[in-house]
Amino acid sequence: MKRLIYLIVFLFSVSSVLAQKKFSFAYFTDLHLNKDEANQSFKGLEQAIGVAKKSKVDFVLTGGDNVDVDAMKAENLELAKSLFQRYKDIVTNSGLKWFYTIGNHDRYWFSEGEHGSGLFSSFFGKTYYSFEHKGWKFITLNSTEICNGKYCISDVQKNWLISELEKTPADQPIIVSSHVPFLSLYYPVLEGYYTDADTFINQKDVRSLFDKHNLKLVLQGHQHLYEEIKVKGVQYITAGAICAGWWGGSFHGTEEGYLQVNIDGDDFGWDYIDYGWVVAKK
Repeated sequence: MKRLIYLIVFLFSVSSVLAQKKFSFAYFTDLHLNKDEANQSFKGLEQAIGVAKKSKVDFVLTGGDNVDVDAMKAENLELAKSLFQRYKDIVTNSGLKWFYTIGNHDRYWFSEGEHGSGLFSSFFGKTYYSFEHKGWKFITLNSTEICNGKYCISDVQKNWLISELEKTPADQPIIVSSHVPFLSLYYPVLEGYYTDADTFINQKDVRSLFDKHNLKLVLQGHQHLYEEIKVKGVQYITAGAICAGWWGGSFHGTEEGYLQVNIDGDDFGWDYIDYGWVVAKK
């Protein structure tokens, strides 16, 4: 009888551990919240949040271009702050845990902080960092830094990443979020030529830092297209956009949506979720 009890307890413990490693999260990239008087962007965000909550995701990870402030002038500081604050209020009221990736449009160039990141950081914290959730490690990069006029991961950030990986077990599954892509076929498909204009220039060096680690998935934004590229065992997904064509409808066939990633043990799957937003009639 005791053996049976021990066996039941053991099986229950194993099932509990496996259950803890089964979860989903939403990847919201390219929200482009803006000062539109009709508030379409904020209404769209709230609609997307409602759909994600029904799916019972554990958290939301953003992919950058949260708020459009990069083109604002010095005299627009209060407006820039108000957009960030309104976004933060919606996040707080969502009832979901949020993690943020910085995008190029999140940079307000007239606040303190390198590469225009000061205002973003004052609301959401560091622009590159890591966190863990149910056995998986998430690394959020700031790929909007500038080196010789190109997007890059600076030496300072790269040294941080090296240090972070040194304390990461080799077999721990890793997911990376980077607004500016490591890899993308945007230009070859849409324009017919290759360019590094909208990928960060030292992506190969940064990618090689993961060679002895269990990098599973790289989530990307910036392009507003939905792309899947698998190279050397790593899945890269450019995850469309919450705003699609900047709140004007689909963008080359990619509807307004977000990526839902479903984790099951050491495996994962995903779906691009069209959350049903419709362009308002004028």
